[in-house]
Amino acid sequence: MLNFRFTKQAKIVKTDDFSSVFNLRKRLANKHLVMRYRVNEVNIARLGLIVSKKTAKSAVQRNYMRRVLRELFRLNQYNLPAVDLVIQVQKAFEKPDFITIKQEFEVLMQKLVIKISAINEVVISS
Repeated sequence: MLNFRFTKQAKIVKTDDFSSVFNLRKRLANKHLVMRYRVNEVNIARLGLIVSKKTAKSAVQRNYMRRVLRELFRLNQYNLPAVDLVIQVQKAFEKPDFITIKQEFEVLMQKLVIKISAINEVVISS
């Protein structure tokens, strides 16, 4: 049975890890979220979150957004290839927007899986 915990190994904490994802410049976006990604060598999907004060002034709002995104990642982490994800909130959202955010997150995950599988096919065929 799968363990759906969000472990320390699944978190991106170091500045170098964030920078390596940003430097690769691969991104997917929609109305509320921007997802930057990079294939990693750790063999697990890892998550980094960016919720700026410019997006939401209140710490309570920023922490809510982080909790929601962390939970959505936690539930989908085993459906993802080994990638480092940095998700940045572009537009603030609140509890009434949860279903919209969940749908946007799932769409981004589907696009990500398609892109990563295309990259892997190119690498394998070379």
